[in-house]
Amino acid sequence: MQLRKILILLTILTVPMSNSFSQEQSITPNYVGVELRSVIEAVSSITGKNFIIDPRVRAEVTLLSATPMTTDAFYEAFLSLLQVHGFVAVQTGEIIKIVPDASSRQYPGYPNLEGAANDDIVTQVIKIQNISAAQLVPILRPLIPQYGHLAAHAGSNMLIISDRANNVDRLLNIIQRIDQSNDNDIEIVSLSHASAAEIVRVLTVLARAPKSDGTPSQISLVADTRTNSVLIGGEKTGRLKIRALIAHLDTSLEDGDSTRVRYLRYADAESLAGKLLQHFSQQNRSTSNSGQSGDNQNINVWADKQTNAIIVNAPPKMMRSLMGIVDQLDIRRLQVLVEAIIVEIVADRTSELGVTWATDGSKNDNLVGVTNFPSMGSGVIQLAGINNANNTNINPSALIGEGISLGVGKITKEGTSFGAILRALEGIADTNIISTPSIVTTDNEEASLNVGQEVPFVTGSFSNTGGTGSVNPFQTIQREQVGVNLTITPQINEGDSILLKISQEISNISQSASGAVDLITNERTINTTVIVGDGDILVLGGLLEDQLRESDQRVPILGSIPIIGTLFKSKKTSKVKTNLMVFIRPTILENPEQATFETNKKYNYIRDLQIEDNKKKELSKFRGQDFIGTTDNPILPDFESYKQNTQ
Repeated sequence: MQLRKILILLTILTVPMSNSFSQEQSITPNYVGVELRSVIEAVSSITGKNFIIDPRVRAEVTLLSATPMTTDAFYEAFLSLLQVHGFVAVQTGEIIKIVPDASSRQYPGYPNLEGAANDDIVTQVIKIQNISAAQLVPILRPLIPQYGHLAAHAGSNMLIISDRANNVDRLLNIIQRIDQSNDNDIEIVSLSHASAAEIVRVLTVLARAPKSDGTPSQISLVADTRTNSVLIGGEKTGRLKIRALIAHLDTSLEDGDSTRVRYLRYADAESLAGKLLQHFSQQNRSTSNSGQSGDNQNINVWADKQTNAIIVNAPPKMMRSLMGIVDQLDIRRLQVLVEAIIVEIVADRTSELGVTWATDGSKNDNLVGVTNFPSMGSGVIQLAGINNANNTNINPSALIGEGISLGVGKITKEGTSFGAILRALEGIADTNIISTPSIVTTDNEEASLNVGQEVPFVTGSFSNTGGTGSVNPFQTIQREQVGVNLTITPQINEGDSILLKISQEISNISQSASGAVDLITNERTINTTVIVGDGDILVLGGLLEDQLRESDQRVPILGSIPIIGTLFKSKKTSKVKTNLMVFIRPTILENPEQATFETNKKYNYIRDLQIEDNKKKELSKFRGQDFIGTTDNPILPDFESYKQNTQ
């Protein structure tokens, strides 16, 4: 019944101009508390449009008009009515879908504002020309309703906006005002008198000062020493101010020579002054040989060692050239931490086994049999001496030998005397050395590290063997250095590679399996030049050696008899296996922070060792194992607190 009332009311209030929907109609709608679906049916009847209504579209609406309106105006009012109640009309071909605002972005709308009503959904793609599209998103986001959509495509620098046509039109106007080209540019200012590097150093402080509103300045300055020019970048107003300052500073000095004191930060004043004088002296000779006259003859440079400064007296033009050279030489040089890893493993095995014997008859016509092997050391012959009177004299000191000596025999004045000695020795000597010397030096500066001790070697001796008078016995001793000697010269190349000139010597006292009394020293030397990446480990060289020495002394024929032949031979075997490798690892210390980090790491490593040792002592006291009462070791202070206290 309500729908019939609405249609009757519309029929009464409408003055038809023609039966065709294409001609104008005058409509004066008046709806109070009417179901929205009824209004949609009325709009469809009047405008001839086809609608599909979402089941969620339900509302009681009110639309009042005091004056008649055209069909198009009535349809615009209908779209506004939908917007007020949270719905939208999305046209797809000849069909118009009425859906909630939240679902509008899922349906295709108008691709642009052309032909769209104010409340139609429009999806507009906008090309941004001068600024970043992503920067506009947070600015425009508050202007987009919840059902709308705003996104930036960084690759093409475009904005995608999906909203009602009237709001999209408003956003387009805002974007056009913001998307304006700035006046940032780069200017080149050539200098006639001043030094470009000095001008940039002075004006950089002013250029970095913030503006009155607190925003940072956008002016940047760069010096081109080759053309003595200053490059200015930034907004036009700031560039004009910097150009005015450069014009005031780029003035000529008084005629004649000028004197300047330049304090050096890193370079050595005496060394640099000599090199500068040598450079300009060579220029003077070249100018004189070409028949030209120059200002180089008026240059004088000398150094003040106490303040590490150079005093320069030169004409203005040559002063700029000289100061440019100083700027490029007085720089902080990089440092290099070089760590060497030396690993040496030596296994020495020795075994000896031999038998010597002798028999002696009591009468001259009896036979005498003797075996003696030089590699056995003291045998039966060295143990006993036989005199002309057939008296046997025993020498007990000859029994002292290496390994174990077992003897058996019988010595009589009448009858047969005999003696036999079995000697056996097995020696095992292992050497396992790992050394990690490290050293820090400046780029292109030689550095050396020597860690070792002086070992005494007996070179001669004298003893009193008889005669009259008192002569004191003595020995002559020569001391030689034993340890690690590392000498390096690093050169940092372009990138992160380092050229290292290395001279490394490793010497130590060898442990011998043969039990020799004299000291034996091992010496390994490496002299090479290598290229290593920053932080990489490179093997410098090494030795893998496996030695086997066998000595077999026997009596011919008799020594080859199985089992019994053992009484007629002596055998000695020696096996030495050596594994030696030397590695190097350089690290570039590019800044003070990295140098502090490496120092902190080494410092804390030593400190942790001291703390761990004290913990072991405390544990021994707690267990009652400390009978002497040892004292705790001193401990290094904490690195960070020590730095703060010393600053």
